[in-house]
Amino acid sequence: MVHALALPLLVGLIVLALAFDFLNGLHDAANSIATVVSTRLLSPVNAVIFAAFFNFAAYFLSVAYPGLQKVAETIGKGIIDKDVVTPSVVFGALVGAMFWNVVTWLKGIPSSSSHALVGGLVGAGVAHAGLEGIVWSGLNKTVIAIFLSPMIGMILSMLIMLVTSWTTRNSAARPAERSFKALHLLSSATYSVGHGLNDAQKTMGIITVLLYSTGHLNGEFHIPHWVAISCYIAISLGTLSGGWRIIQTMGTRITKLSHHQGFAASFGGSIMLFAASSLGIPVSTTHTIAGCVIGVGAARRASSVRWGIAGNLMVAWVLTVPASALVGAAFYMLTRLF
Repeated sequence: MVHALALPLLVGLIVLALAFDFLNGLHDAANSIATVVSTRLLSPVNAVIFAAFFNFAAYFLSVAYPGLQKVAETIGKGIIDKDVVTPSVVFGALVGAMFWNVVTWLKGIPSSSSHALVGGLVGAGVAHAGLEGIVWSGLNKTVIAIFLSPMIGMILSMLIMLVTSWTTRNSAARPAERSFKALHLLSSATYSVGHGLNDAQKTMGIITVLLYSTGHLNGEFHIPHWVAISCYIAISLGTLSGGWRIIQTMGTRITKLSHHQGFAASFGGSIMLFAASSLGIPVSTTHTIAGCVIGVGAARRASSVRWGIAGNLMVAWVLTVPASALVGAAFYMLTRLF
């Protein structure tokens, strides 16, 4: 269904979507750099520059391998039926997600930008079209990923920690530490690429379904090149702005990290993000790295993890989708007054 929309309003919604993308990078900067900052491998300033660079590098990977753009398709047409999406639905979804992001950022809570967007989209979509508008296959796999991604990340990173500990058991401490420093930096770069690859596509999907719903794609759902590069630039600039409150929670308050543990956490998270992107699953980079950090801490000893803080993060994760859905629905209803 094509919905007429004045050009200034269309441009305004695209700018709002890119603002969400920027906020996503700002909010999630901690995900890919918390371990290198907390272990003092890089200074905070160098770390955000490092992460922003590799966030944008993901653009070239997505161009080289178009199959890695499935997350954008899931967000654009796999959560809410693309044929029932309207500009008002997009507006409600974005405001719902941004509201929750700002609240949790101010509180220093590492909630999920990804699932805030999914929640906002579901809330606004259901307010507009009812439950019939939901694409249950896409929503179900996303909801399942909410629960599985931190657990799989935790198990992966724990296994990496245990295997690498066993293989280096006879190595001298200093050479082993130098090796893990290099591997930590490499795995953090890979994680930043995975972060950009998965997260920038969520905004790509929102802008694309907006263009589709207003007739600017001639009835064919495809991602214009300018949309892709704009989203990668926006998220990279957001990452460059940093998210210091959340870095402290992710990098130091859950458990104290060594370079060995930082490598294991980043590498386990990277595997998760690349696998999810190839399957078109919009996972939470926040959930993923938090699970990985808990995993490497527990691999050392369970008591080294501050389980109370981990529990608080889980509460925020559970609340993210319903809270942003309610706000998304409320802002969609506000548009009906005009």
